[in-house]
Amino acid sequence: MKIMNNVNVTAKYMNARVSPKKVAIVLDMIRGKDLEEAKKILAFDRSKPGKLVLKVLKSAEANVLNNKKMEKDKLFVSKISVDGGRTLKRLQTAPQGLSLIHISEPTRPY
Repeated sequence: MKIMNNVNVTAKYMNARVSPKKVAIVLDMIRGKDLEEAKKILAFDRSKPGKLVLKVLKSAEANVLNNKKMEKDKLFVSKISVDGGRTLKRLQTAPQGLSLIHISEPTRPY
């Protein structure tokens, strides 16, 4: 996630246990909005991806205010995206001494 005012600031949430498709729906709601409006939209979103993205947005805001010493009222979400995370492979026992492999992929909103 990047919040811009002539300076790029990023924040990432690594290996979130939610589908990238579900997170992408939430990201489309706040892309291009100013910071306060995006926080209001996410505050009223009751979904799990909404809570995760709000956490990342607050982290990016804290990075801007503490590290870059910028004003809060001029900030907006310029770029926000989601990517697939690390693949987890699990084994499940099956009849006759066999095993089944279950593959699950978390997401990375940034």
